[in-house]
Amino acid sequence: MRNIVVLTGAGISAESGIETFRGAGGLWEGHAVEDVATPEAFARDPGLVHQFYNLRRQQLLAGIEPNPAHVALARLEREFDGEVLVVTQNIDDLHERGGSENVIHMHGELLKSRCVSCGEVSECRHDLTVASECPRCHAVGTPRPHVVWFGEIPLRLPEIERALIAADLFIAVGTSGRVYPAAGFVRLARAHEARTIEINLEETGPGGAFQESRRGRAGEILPDLVGSILARDA
Repeated sequence: MRNIVVLTGAGISAESGIETFRGAGGLWEGHAVEDVATPEAFARDPGLVHQFYNLRRQQLLAGIEPNPAHVALARLEREFDGEVLVVTQNIDDLHERGGSENVIHMHGELLKSRCVSCGEVSECRHDLTVASECPRCHAVGTPRPHVVWFGEIPLRLPEIERALIAADLFIAVGTSGRVYPAAGFVRLARAHEARTIEINLEETGPGGAFQESRRGRAGEILPDLVGSILARDA
């Protein structure tokens, strides 16, 4: 076994205390989440969109820490005698803080901004406002969260697909398995003869998509799974 791809979703971050910001009926402070997370929403009311992401950024920077699942994946990358790629649907930096280096954020990164004018992507650990200035082109009001919004295409999909085709093992952790394109990753991996494992609190997606399912918290299951993978690899 030479190549491992791990897909992570909201469940792994939830174990670190990341809030979903989605209340009853899918609302955030009376707004549909989709109405603060689309290009049209940003064009219509950038201040409201910035408020939504500023709160998420503040939460991430206010004591949220990686959990044992993040640490276990970093150990797998560090000790496995092959390639380990983490593809995450999460926009936090907990994988990197947990020690993983080979990470693709297919939905973007909360601690970065992107200029809608020149495309510059910059580190961003502060609040954004309608008066924020792009550090490259100096346009005012053009920086937006470097996050994939509803209706936008996830990042680096061709690279992800190549990794899935080459994978010997595909593990999905804490993801619903219902949102495409990520929901189709398991089928692509299986079509190219990868072993497939899912770790989640409850059943996900279409039944039988994964060859093996493990129910429970990622922080409790992943350390043992990583240990067994490394023991077989030794």
